Amino acid sequence: MSDKKPFSQRFKEFCQKFFDKTFWKFILVGVANTIFGTAVMFLLYNLAFKNYHDSSWAYWVSSAANYILGSILSYFLNKTFTFKSKTNTRQTMYRFVINISLCYLIAYGVAKPVARAIFSGASVSMQANMAMLAGMCFFVALNYIGQRFFVFKGTQEEENENK
Repeated sequence: MSDKKPFSQRFKEFCQKFFDKTFWKFILVGVANTIFGTAVMFLLYNLAFKNYHDSSWAYWVSSAANYILGSILSYFLNKTFTFKSKTNTRQTMYRFVINISLCYLIAYGVAKPVARAIFSGASVSMQANMAMLAGMCFFVALNYIGQRFFVFKGTQEEENENK
C-alpha cells in the first residue's frame, strides 16, 4: 500500500518526528559537550603541540582527545538525559563506540583533505584548525543520526509507543 499523502505533508510529518524534544535535548547536551571537547582539542593543538604543527600526528592526537574525552561525557549525558535509556549499558556502550568511531573517522577523514584544498595558500596550522572546525560540524550531524537510530534505537521506539 503506497502512501497517498502529498509530499509536503509527508515532509512536514518527518520534520516533526525528527526535530522533536529529543533532538533539542541532544543539541543541549551537544553544546555542553562541544564546549568541553573544543577546549581540549584546540588547547592541545595550539598549546601542548604548538611546536609540532608541521607533523600530522598533532592534528590527529588533538582531535582524537576531543572525541575520546568528549564521548565519555556524551555517552552518559545522552543515555540518561536525552534518550532516557534503561537498556543494558554494555549493549549501548558497544554500539556507541562503533558509532563514535565511524563518525570520527568519516568526519575528520573528509574534513582534512577538503580544508587542505580550500585553504591551500594558508599555513599548515590554519589548514588543520579549519579542518578540525569542519570535522566537528560534520561529526555532529552524523553522530545525532547514529545515536538516535542505532545506539539508542530501542529507547526511542518504547518512548513513542508510550505517548
